[in-house]
Amino acid sequence: MSFVNEERILILDFGSQYTQLIARRVREAGVYSEIYAWDVNPELIKNFNPKGIILSGSPESVTEANSPRAPELVFDMGVPVLGICYGMQNMAVQFGGKVESSQHKEFGYAEVNIVNASALFDGIHQDSKLSVWMSHGDKVTVVPSSFQLIAKSDNGVIAAIAHEAKRFYGIQFHPEVTHTKQGDQIINRFVHDICGCGSYWTSQEIVAAEIKKIREQVGREQVLLGLSGGVDSSVAAALLHQAIGEQLVCVFVDTGLLRLHEGDQVMQMFAEQRHIKVIRVNAEEHFLKCLAGVIDPEAKRKIIGKEFITIFDQEAAKLSNVKWLAQGTIYSDVIESAGSKTGKAHVIKSHHNVGGLPEDMQLKLIEPLRELFKDEVRKIGVELGLPYDMIYRHPFPGPGLGIRILEEVKKEYANILRHADAIYIEELRKADWYQKVSQAFAVFLPVKSVGVVGDGRQYEYVIALRAVQTIDFMTAHWAHLPYELLEKISTRILNEVRGVSRVTYDISNKPPATIEWE
Repeated sequence: MSFVNEERILILDFGSQYTQLIARRVREAGVYSEIYAWDVNPELIKNFNPKGIILSGSPESVTEANSPRAPELVFDMGVPVLGICYGMQNMAVQFGGKVESSQHKEFGYAEVNIVNASALFDGIHQDSKLSVWMSHGDKVTVVPSSFQLIAKSDNGVIAAIAHEAKRFYGIQFHPEVTHTKQGDQIINRFVHDICGCGSYWTSQEIVAAEIKKIREQVGREQVLLGLSGGVDSSVAAALLHQAIGEQLVCVFVDTGLLRLHEGDQVMQMFAEQRHIKVIRVNAEEHFLKCLAGVIDPEAKRKIIGKEFITIFDQEAAKLSNVKWLAQGTIYSDVIESAGSKTGKAHVIKSHHNVGGLPEDMQLKLIEPLRELFKDEVRKIGVELGLPYDMIYRHPFPGPGLGIRILEEVKKEYANILRHADAIYIEELRKADWYQKVSQAFAVFLPVKSVGVVGDGRQYEYVIALRAVQTIDFMTAHWAHLPYELLEKISTRILNEVRGVSRVTYDISNKPPATIEWE
């Protein structure tokens, strides 16, 4: 990112599920950070010119042959280094210490005792104790001779080490997770007090820097954006429009699988209120025809994605002066699809924004949100004047209602589902529960159940309600909504949505269940 301030922290990823959390916590501290794979070309590390480096955790074991090691350059650059969990064990081994598999593995909450003063913990601990989150099977058994032991867990495990002269620190626990009570303070101590970074990474600075970058890239040429109504594309549209005004053209493909009135809301917000040029394509009939008889959820996803691109391309071909294609790709998409910066690390999942573009594409690509996490995208959306309720809506899948209708997608099913879902969300908002849950939605079950309306027998469909609470969406617990609220939602759906005879509530956790049903 062409950011005005060059103070930045580099995170080397050894495969931890928490690596993105580390980067987000650093950015929340007001310091720009990026994630590179542990085996990245050392020249890229040099070129990044970090003021500090953080080594992430890992599912690997340093006791295994050929396990990952940090490049020697990391310790020769003269910048502070913080090793977290595997990162600490890695550091210990590389400096002559010893790591062994532990018979007593520590997973979860733990108390850590400070045994020696350190710049990392200065002014943070209370009564020489830290409340932390552990997740490890190995432990450092011999501290490198150049390092000092600075903390132990109640079980006697070496919890933190330091080389104060070189400003190298290792901690066995995870400061990036919310379970570590002083985690934010530890990260702040490292990036601000030890690395010497200021708090320059703010929403205002991000917007200003990105607008400048867009104007420099685009000049007077036109830009085309696929507007879905989701958070990422909406913020990208607002940012691009603020930068280049009428040079932006948006295509909004209404698949017929959106939430209630969502298509009209998108047009009102962007075309009418913000005066952005938006071409709306009403393609419900086309999508339903393509999805007829399709039951497999992966097949539905592929069909919806393929047809969306086909229709978008058809509309783009009608525009003669467009030179740029804009996408709402965010940093999580880049990391998960490309394995950070090496381009060869393990791929977690493919993503429509970072793959699948034709090699012979004539348009130049611009991705104004590419280096931002979702929480940062939301913050700059508010900074750009987009409605808070829209920016902080719960996640909505790209295929829309297509994967919340189990088995075949039909117009009748979509209409029933979108009305039931609208009632559900409305009542959650009224009861002040919407922001208390991380994601809530209704699911259409294509099975019929007996009900009674007045004196008549009713044989209609079933709606399932889902609400979860989660920090990172990797694990989730079903939300314990009040019985009175569930009863009110159920009563309204049964009374107001024709074709529904029964409402159920999903009480499955992730794992073993997923958050979405398909």
